[in-house]
Parts: sequence; C-alpha cells; structure tokens
Amino acid sequence: MSQHTRGAKAQEDHVLAADIEPTEKTPEDRVPARRTPPKVTARKVVKPLRSVAIFGAVGALVAAVALPAYAASKPADAATTTVQQLAAVDAQSLVVASEATSAPVVRGTFSATTPDEIAKKKAEEAAAARAAAAATAAASSSGGRFNTAGYALTAPGSGEVRYPLPLGSWHVSRTIGGGHNGIDMLAPAGTPIYAAAAGVVRASAENIGGYGVCVMLDSVIGGQRVQTTYGHMLYGSRQVQAGQSVAAGQLIGYVGSTGRSTANHLHFEVWINGGLVEPGNWLSINAG
Repeated sequence: MSQHTRGAKAQEDHVLAADIEPTEKTPEDRVPARRTPPKVTARKVVKPLRSVAIFGAVGALVAAVALPAYAASKPADAATTTVQQLAAVDAQSLVVASEATSAPVVRGTFSATTPDEIAKKKAEEAAAARAAAAATAAASSSGGRFNTAGYALTAPGSGEVRYPLPLGSWHVSRTIGGGHNGIDMLAPAGTPIYAAAAGVVRASAENIGGYGVCVMLDSVIGGQRVQTTYGHMLYGSRQVQAGQSVAAGQLIGYVGSTGRSTANHLHFEVWINGGLVEPGNWLSINAG
C-alpha cells in the first residue's frame, strides 16, 4: 500500500471513530426533556358525556315508574290520618241507622188516600177550628147577641156545597124577581151563617150598599166559577176578611137585619160563570 493510500485510510478511520464515539454532554443536556401532553380529541370527550346522559335517562325512567306507584299507595294512609285527626279535634255524636226510629204516622179520622186530599182535609179542619175559635170569641165579646146555643160552629155535611144556615132554622120568605137577586132565608138574629163552598173571600165589610154587613165568596165547583153573597149580617159578626181562604161549611158571620132589611134574615145569592141562578134549587141539588 502506498503512503498516500495509507494516509487516506487513516483519515477515514478517524472520521468514523468521531461519528461513533459520543461527545460529552453538557449539564443542560442531562435534564430530561419535558413531554408535551397528548392532545384531547373531541371524540374522547363525547364518550364520557354520552355515558352520563344514558345513566341519567335510565334514572329518570326508573323514577317516573316508581314514584306514581308509591304516591298511589299513600293517599289512603293520609286520608286515614286526616280523619283520625279531625275526630280527635272535633268529635261529634252520630246517630247510626240501627238506632234511628221512624216517626209514627197518625191518620186520625182521615179517609183521604192521596197527599193532596190529606192536605185539603187538614186545611179544612184547621179553617174550621179557627172559625170555631173566632165564633166563640165573638159571642163572648158581643154580650150574648149571637145565638150559638144548639148550633154547630160548622155546617153539617161533607159535600163541596153546604147549606148556609143550620137545617130547620130558617124558611124562605122571598125569592128571585122584581130586582131581587137572591132568596131571603128568615132565621132568628144571631143564627150562624156558614160558607156554602170553599173559596176565597172577595169582599167583607160592615156596609156594602143595601146588603148592609156582607161577605162575598169566590169558589170553583166542578170546574165552574161560583160566587155566593151573604147579606144583612149582624154588626160586628163577620168572622172572615177579604183575601182569606175559607172551607166549605166554615162559620163566616151571624144573621142580622142590617142594610135595606126589615127583619132578621140572610140574603143569599148564587152566580155561576157570571150568570145568576136560583139559590134554593141550587142548594137542594148540590148541598150535602
């Protein structure tokens, strides 16, 4: 090998040795290099959030199913507690069905069978009782002017139409004709006068023209409008007032001789549907 060749070889070996042998490190080179944290990607963040959302939805579903069932089981207990509390605060006495008794039904002498008939019968009896009491009071306050001895305070009979004077106490002295619109029924002063039919008092006064002390009644009998007039009563003897309801046979006054009259008697008139009728015949056909 030539000298030039050996020199080139030596230089090459020196270069290779320099590349192989490490160089001496400085103190800064001995400190380990800081590692940059890995970047967090959007996909890695979304996965945990999705899990949290799933668990939350499952929990909400469980609560929605369980809570109504739990709530449904509570009102009974709450209601029981409320009733117990109320009972403890404000205790009351109750009448149970087993201790209740029905009021006895007393029919008395009623022959009516329907509620309307019973009510009508009661009204008639109450009106008769009031009339009797009024008659007694009037008789006592009149100094005995009313002749109640031997007479009933209500007209006998049970029909819709009654005689206005006690049977056997009167007789007809004058009938319709010559401007006289009724019959004159002669009777002693103070003889009771009864309503010929149930109705309403249209007029009641101490002086009604030639009738003197008079009472007029409006009634409905068999679907017909019936008006009856009772004139020449004793002063102060009227037992009813205008607008008052009366029962058939109820006491309404006493026989006198007031107005255009010359003797004690009852002037009795009957009008049906606005037409004048003969009172005697009407009584004989309908009264009872």
